[in-house]
Amino acid sequence: MDQGPGTSVVIIDDHPAIVSGVAAWCAVADPPIRVVDTGDRLAVACAGPGRSADVVVFDLRLRPGPPAFRELQQLTDAGRRVVVYSQHDDAGTVLQCLELGAATYLTKAEGKEHLIPAVRAVAADRPYAAPALSGAMAVDRSPGRPVLSDRERDVLIAWFESDSKSLVAERLYLSVKTVETYIGRVRVKYANAGRPATTKAALVARALQDGLIELDEL
Repeated sequence: MDQGPGTSVVIIDDHPAIVSGVAAWCAVADPPIRVVDTGDRLAVACAGPGRSADVVVFDLRLRPGPPAFRELQQLTDAGRRVVVYSQHDDAGTVLQCLELGAATYLTKAEGKEHLIPAVRAVAADRPYAAPALSGAMAVDRSPGRPVLSDRERDVLIAWFESDSKSLVAERLYLSVKTVETYIGRVRVKYANAGRPATTKAALVARALQDGLIELDEL
């Protein structure tokens, strides 16, 4: 497959028609998104060209039986950016995928309109919330939400809106070290709550899910 520059994805799905459709959408995107490998097993993202893909597009239904949460956890534990692309649209499944570290969640009904921008956003460590994800977060009432100070929240929002911590520091008249300290405190609070957020995208998802920020603040 094409190994040129640009955003790259590996697709894990056991439905050939879905794989073909997603690959076609990626090919006609502007600029194109490279599909470096496809398959119905986790191995395609762990070895060969799929190992270096920017984003993993992941179907939860890889076999008969329960959703493939274990495989999703393996990917996120390895630090992969994962867009879950599934037929499941219930809030419980969506929220569990976020808890397991997925960068975002889309239903297959949401299609090209959301999948392509979601892949681009996740590749750049930016948040993306399609309707299914937004709806699930709106009804979430899970415990374990950390309490942030006003300053921690201000720094988080500024960081979500900026490309770098140095820009946040300039905007809020802080040192870069202070910005890093505030963000570090928030990560610690989530880790202590048993809900670690080790990437920027994961931290955005947590903050949206918990109502600490709103989509219109991003």
